[in-house]
Amino acid sequence: MSQWRKIFFLSRKDMESYYAKPPLVTWGLLFPAVLLLALYLKDPGTYAAVTPGIIAMTLLFGNTSMAAIVVTFEKRSGTLVRLLLAPLSNRTIILGKAASAALYGLATALVLCLGLALCLGLAVNSLFFFAAGLFLGAAVFSLLGLLASLAVQEVFEAMTLLNFFRFPALFISGVFIPLPEFPAWLIPLATISPLTHVVELLRYGLTGACFFPTPWIPLSVLAVFLVLSLLAAEPLFRCRAYQ
Repeated sequence: MSQWRKIFFLSRKDMESYYAKPPLVTWGLLFPAVLLLALYLKDPGTYAAVTPGIIAMTLLFGNTSMAAIVVTFEKRSGTLVRLLLAPLSNRTIILGKAASAALYGLATALVLCLGLALCLGLAVNSLFFFAAGLFLGAAVFSLLGLLASLAVQEVFEAMTLLNFFRFPALFISGVFIPLPEFPAWLIPLATISPLTHVVELLRYGLTGACFFPTPWIPLSVLAVFLVLSLLAAEPLFRCRAYQ
């Protein structure tokens, strides 16, 4: 069996076992939908300005949380050890786990976007960059969640570790406030957050506006984040998967 088929079946197993549950599906959709509806009712003329940030936030919390919860739970239950004893490479397991979390985040984000398009007339300016923001963001955030789960033992520890990154990132990544309105000293800090580059790619995909001179900059930065996250995941998985 090829590596890609193994990744597919591993991801499908996780989707069926963990993700296709009504509470997870409704939470992944209702929270961002209600937040966007509240912003729209408050000011229908400017809700579109925060839409890219809300979509990116949906990916961030959904992907990191689910990847961390699944891996941490399987470490405690012994399921992960059984996977390690199977004829699967570490990279295959990592990609399978990350892919299932990424698909969960993508599914919720796409349903949210479809609802916005049908109900509020949300239009896409550049499908390529919008899709690139969704796919790269989902992949990077899933791997970050997996890294957090490998560094700790308990689910609450993984959530605590992730929140040290996630909540500050919401305020420095242009989710609610556009980057041009940031003070100059905060811009360098914002540019090292992967969430910033996801927001800017989605913003360009929806509106054609981007803080950076070209949308290829955030796309390239996210590609670098993706490679670095994958390179960091393999040695950490090798050292911590049995613990």
